[in-house]
Amino acid sequence: MSISVVAIVGRQNTGKSSLFNAMAGRRLSIVDPMPGVTRDRVSTLVQYEGREFELIDTGGVGLERADDFYDAVNKQIEQGIEEAGVIIFLVDVKVGMASLDEEIANKLRGKKKNVILAANKADNEKIAYGKGDFFALGFGEPLAISALHRRGVSELMDKVVVLLPPVSKEESQSKAQSLSIAIVGKRNVGKSTFINVLAGEERVIVSEKPGTTRDSIDVTIERDGKCYIVIDTAGVRKRTKVEDSVELFSRFRTERAINRADVVIFMMDVTEKVTEVDKKIAKFIEDSRKPCIIALNKWDLVGKRETSEFVNYINKAMSGLSYSPITIMSAKNAMNVWDILSLSNELEAQASMTIQTSRLNSVLEEIKAKRSPPAKGTRLPKIFYATQVGAKPLRFLLFVNDPELISEDYRRFIENKLREKLPFGEVPIELRLRKRSRVVLDRK
Repeated sequence: MSISVVAIVGRQNTGKSSLFNAMAGRRLSIVDPMPGVTRDRVSTLVQYEGREFELIDTGGVGLERADDFYDAVNKQIEQGIEEAGVIIFLVDVKVGMASLDEEIANKLRGKKKNVILAANKADNEKIAYGKGDFFALGFGEPLAISALHRRGVSELMDKVVVLLPPVSKEESQSKAQSLSIAIVGKRNVGKSTFINVLAGEERVIVSEKPGTTRDSIDVTIERDGKCYIVIDTAGVRKRTKVEDSVELFSRFRTERAINRADVVIFMMDVTEKVTEVDKKIAKFIEDSRKPCIIALNKWDLVGKRETSEFVNYINKAMSGLSYSPITIMSAKNAMNVWDILSLSNELEAQASMTIQTSRLNSVLEEIKAKRSPPAKGTRLPKIFYATQVGAKPLRFLLFVNDPELISEDYRRFIENKLREKLPFGEVPIELRLRKRSRVVLDRK
């Protein structure tokens, strides 16, 4: 299955991230007036007029050589250009023609790609008139747009769709087959290295310097006929008194990534102890009720130690995710990397299950027989029956004589026993209580 690629290319601070967000329909790239904020190639799947394509926001051309990421960013720009079938060449109509624009134009002409020249920041007709200066670049009449105000964005996307290759059967099925996976964790635990192994290329800039990834990056991976949207997030760190706008937005981005993912991979450095930051991430995942894999990375640095030692430690430190599977891995050595994808599919299947009402209530009777709900004073709680009311997350409604009589401890006991006795033992479930008089259950 091959997905068409569209890349946004241009010098620094021409508004590539703003255009990317406008085309994607949601804020994925961090927008900041500071040049060079987009270090990584940010990408996402975009659907428009019945077509689907991968949209890439490359780093800005013209980064200072003194910047630590100069070589890595330029390598990513080159990769984006090579992969793309359609390139949006973005220029700044307010600033006018720059020498870097001419350099980029020369490079693109040599690639023989479909190029759409877009003159950004044309916030009104007077400013848009300046687009004529860019005719000299040799890509025809520039399309005047304002990414910030979404002026001309629909027209730009119309032009993109026209240049895409004919739709294939595989592309029409890709949305139904895709699985979104968010990679979260503290800084420098190996998230980007893990994604690069999956993608088979240096898709995310890898550095020993913590905080390299500041955008939330959607990477499309195809394996065994299935499409995976892997979301690499900026690492979460302990909050300080002063937090710049980019760091603050990166932290919010991690939470958003968890919310829009089907499965979360919570990556931890196995050589480090569980911190308060880890516990906060775990709590957010627990509250989101998303299936989660706890991946203990850098196992190659551990030596001969028993896995159970670490599993017991993690389960005790983050008891709210005790149902989540824990796996050891080494992104650096590609150890167990593909197994994690397989496990993600298994968790997705568990979270999507539908349990017959008769089977559910048969198990519920077994649970009550093993341990009855404790009385509250002189009042005795009664549980009549249960029914499933949703999936992803799994949601069950428990009909009782009075919800106030069911303690939180007993409710959790039922949750744990349902996981133990039914085939969804590794995913979160939601158990709601509803008051109802005793009825006879139809078990047909």
